[in-house]
Amino acid sequence: MFSSMIGLKYSTKTSIKVGIEEGDDQASVSSQLIENETTSTPSSLEAVFIPYVGQIFKTDDDTFEYSSNFARMNGFSIRKARSTESQNLGIYRRDFVCYRSGFNQPRKKVIVEHPRDRKSVRCGCAAKFHLTKEIVNGVTQWFISQFNNVHNHELLEDDQVRLLPAYRKIQEADQERILLLSKAGFPVNRIVKVLELEKGVQSGQLPFIEKDVRNFVRTCKRTVQENDALLTEKRENDTMELLKACKAMEERDAGFVYDFTTDENNKVENISWSYADSVRAYTVFGDVVTFDTTYSSITYGLLLGVWFGIDNHGKPVFLRCVLLQDESSNSFAWALQSWFSLPLGSQYEEFKAEFDALCHLEGMEEFEHQWNHFVAWFGLASDKHIALLFSYRSSWPLSYIRGHFLARSMTYEFYQFTDAFLKQILSGQTCLQLFFKQVGFATDLRNQSREWLRYMHIKTCLPIEENASILTPYAFNALQHEIVLSMQYATTEMENGSYLVRHYKKMYSQYFVIWMSQDEQIHCSCKEFEHSGILCRHCLRVLTMKNYFEIPQKCPVPMATGEFVGSYGRWK
Repeated sequence: MFSSMIGLKYSTKTSIKVGIEEGDDQASVSSQLIENETTSTPSSLEAVFIPYVGQIFKTDDDTFEYSSNFARMNGFSIRKARSTESQNLGIYRRDFVCYRSGFNQPRKKVIVEHPRDRKSVRCGCAAKFHLTKEIVNGVTQWFISQFNNVHNHELLEDDQVRLLPAYRKIQEADQERILLLSKAGFPVNRIVKVLELEKGVQSGQLPFIEKDVRNFVRTCKRTVQENDALLTEKRENDTMELLKACKAMEERDAGFVYDFTTDENNKVENISWSYADSVRAYTVFGDVVTFDTTYSSITYGLLLGVWFGIDNHGKPVFLRCVLLQDESSNSFAWALQSWFSLPLGSQYEEFKAEFDALCHLEGMEEFEHQWNHFVAWFGLASDKHIALLFSYRSSWPLSYIRGHFLARSMTYEFYQFTDAFLKQILSGQTCLQLFFKQVGFATDLRNQSREWLRYMHIKTCLPIEENASILTPYAFNALQHEIVLSMQYATTEMENGSYLVRHYKKMYSQYFVIWMSQDEQIHCSCKEFEHSGILCRHCLRVLTMKNYFEIPQKCPVPMATGEFVGSYGRWK
């Protein structure tokens, strides 16, 4: 049996591994990690005197802290063991024992393919502090009634004792950093390396080990998963109850309307509803509608959206309510669809397709003619919102804005560009300072794409295509597309230098191109040139027929200001 003098450590020790194979002998590692206890500093350790019988403390917590500091200075750690309590005094006796006290109870063997050989550190060490509580003159205090510092095992050096579980603590700041790195996808071993580099310490000198980090991350993930599972289950149950309430209301009130979507597991995803009074109010006060999503952080993280109108007293009128799973464009599109489809019902999809086709008609006369058929077909002639939409037709159908220069800003490709730009600077975790920096980086022209350095492939043998290589790749690709398609059109010369251009299959679709040879200017009834600054296939077909091998130098290109500049100056 080994022994030590009270308050002193052995002067010679053997090097042994500790703190790794202690198994279940210690208290739960996860509970130790989550608590934000402060490890004693060297100055506080030096102030620890040798314990003695009769030494008095105010509380048992003070005694445990004192005993822990003494144990660390002397190469071991302690744990709370047996306690005794009574009805009057509560806990009045407590034992703090050496971490190697007692013996492991044999466990029931479980047959596994690769069993782990985990040896217990417990060896029946008898070292302990026995504490007793007493009340003196009405004041509660604790004192050491027994103290034994005789160990039957080697005590540890300072660089070893710090690795015992009792002294390995992950402080709050380190916990936050670990979770942040874990969410970013860092494996545990890399997280430890990052923390060592950030703190400027040697490998293995952190106040905790890789095992502690792994247990902490696992515990946090398990807690989040359990909470998410409970929240998801409650959300699903409550959503189903809401759906039942909507069905019951529909049976009682024929004017009540609702709609919902389900996910791949047939769970309710989004749901919206309107009361009969709200539907009637929309017909009267629906000329101005507000969609409010201010209260987005409601129960279960669902997004609450409410439509309001305004009555003739200036008061808000509730029109419709919606609960959405997220703030994606698909969710908002469904919310808007569920609202505007109320008077259309099952005809909404057909209405949407026909309306989209109307938007892309090129002729104003054709648009107005088709609009009248469209309104009559869906029975919307008396709908004031449809009438209001038509009164603003000069602002939204393609046929009315075709003559205004928009530099292809209404194309799907441009929407993709803007979406990519916004994704560069926005994220769920972006703080305002980071957002400010990201906007500055994204708007710096030096960081923009250098696509003009790429080689542009020629698709036809037409010289006019080679001449267009002076343009940026974006403009060249757009013009190249028109050049390729121009070969599918036939031309017929008419009076006054104009040409009738038709597709070889779609002979009913025809365009008029005017060529002014004295000024070398060309215009088409499709107004693509005026709208985007790119020559259309119809003009290009006429130029090819007239043996032009390059874009005319005097061919004007409209700018956003309404002025005209030299050939394709905007796209170079």
